[in-house]
Amino acid sequence: MQLTIERTNAPSHELLLLADESEASVADYIGRGACYAARCGDTLAGQYVLLHTRPFTAEVVNIAVVPRFQRQGVGTALLAHAVRTAREAGFRRLEIGTGDSGTGQIALYLRCGFVRCGIDEDYFRKYYPAPIFENGVECRHMIRMSMEL
Repeated sequence: MQLTIERTNAPSHELLLLADESEASVADYIGRGACYAARCGDTLAGQYVLLHTRPFTAEVVNIAVVPRFQRQGVGTALLAHAVRTAREAGFRRLEIGTGDSGTGQIALYLRCGFVRCGIDEDYFRKYYPAPIFENGVECRHMIRMSMEL
């Protein structure tokens, strides 16, 4: 599959909501971050949002892949692009977070070189209006991961 990844000023909110169910959360960071879209030809395959969070630190605050393109390397390509983009922008650390029930996401981030660095306990219970279930398990804690660039 031939992918192109480019910055976009017209992100798909619908796609971002697949990875983050909180419309308020997506609305908060979408205007502050840089969004990049992966396309297979003219078809949107995935996207991510990169946000400058602290000095020398950026975070992938959302990464989403269209369901029919999942498990085909799109997420890996998006993360590799995020690493290159952050490094070229002069960041020294890249972070990402995901729910504790997202075993597939955690495995992907580990394969891409991220390491676990913390847990935000009860993050999803505190900041999301309704419980989130993934793989039949309630998503409660945010698993924080990072990599040094």
